[in-house]
Amino acid sequence: MPRPRSLDPGRLAAAALAVIDREGLAALSMRTVAKELAMSPMGLYRYVADRDELEGLVVDRVLEAVDSSPPSPDAPWRDRIETMAERLRTAVARHPEAIALTLAHRHRSPGGLRWSETVLGILTEAGIDGTRRVVALRALHAYVTGAIQLEHLGPLAGPGTSAIAALPGDRFPRLTETARTAAGVDPDEEFLGGLRMLLRGLET
Repeated sequence: MPRPRSLDPGRLAAAALAVIDREGLAALSMRTVAKELAMSPMGLYRYVADRDELEGLVVDRVLEAVDSSPPSPDAPWRDRIETMAERLRTAVARHPEAIALTLAHRHRSPGGLRWSETVLGILTEAGIDGTRRVVALRALHAYVTGAIQLEHLGPLAGPGTSAIAALPGDRFPRLTETARTAAGVDPDEEFLGGLRMLLRGLET
């Protein structure tokens, strides 16, 4: 197959993301992306060194959609953090099959770095600095990415909830009860509820 005359990182990332969205993360390879671009697998190595670099481009593509501009300074700091968390959740959730890549590569992505910089600015204005600011940022990252992963891939998401609810109640009474309750919890309510618990803890 002929090599495209010009293959910029954006087009390459879009092709890789299309493969992931359609076939799942396990289908991502130099071969499948080359096929998506109608080129030879060897030709693709002219643009990326390996799959790791390809994954990084995918994460850049996902996170560049995150609005990292500071929310209105008139809003309370916790509301502004909520806004930032929702922006990240919305962008990442558009591509649930790529969530695992986002967790692995977000530290190298310009979009992810811009998001963190804005969040750090809000935390600083709230008087959270030094060691507390380190812990706060990491806790927020862990919560947001973990909640997104659980919502789309975790054992209490989708069909997994029913499977856990069907476990022997005498061996796992609290887990089965929680799974039954989880089936009726709105995802937005769950995400914001957990986030607000975390933010209240940061305030104290």
